[in-house]
Amino acid sequence: MDRTQEKNYKFGKEERLHHRSLVERLFREGTSFYEFPLRVTYNQLSPQQLTDNFRDQVPEGISGLQMMITVPKKKRKRAVDRVLLRRRIREAYRLNRLQLKETVEKKKDEIATFSVSFIYIHDQNLPYSSIEFKMKKVLKKLEQIINKEKKTDV
Repeated sequence: MDRTQEKNYKFGKEERLHHRSLVERLFREGTSFYEFPLRVTYNQLSPQQLTDNFRDQVPEGISGLQMMITVPKKKRKRAVDRVLLRRRIREAYRLNRLQLKETVEKKKDEIATFSVSFIYIHDQNLPYSSIEFKMKKVLKKLEQIINKEKKTDV
C-alpha cells in the first residue's frame, strides 16, 4: 500500500480534550444527546471563540476534533471495569473517527475546534462489538450535526 493512501489511525495527544477551559466550556455550553450506553456532549468553537477562551494565546497542539471519555465511578465501582470500558470506547472511536475528522477539517474556517465528550451511562460492561456499533451511530449523527449547523460568532 502506498504511504499517501494509508489511513492515519493514530490517536495523538492533540486529539485529547484536556484543557480545563475547553472542558468547562463543553459542559457549560455544549449540547447533549443519548445513544445508550453513551451520553454524548458536543460543542464547536469558531476561531474567534477559541482565541477568546484563552488569556494570552491559543496553546500549541489543539486539534480540530477533540474528545474525552468518562466512565463514572457511580456506575462502575471497580477501577478495572472503568479502565476496560474507557479502552473499548477509545478504540471504537479511534477506528471510526476518520470521516468525522475530514468533515471538521473541511469546515476549519467556521470551526476551530469541535469538542466531544463520551460518558458511559450503563451499569454493566458491554462487549466491544456493542460499543463499536453505537459509536458508529454517534459519529454519523455528529457528522450530520456539523453539516447542518452553521454557528455564527457571538
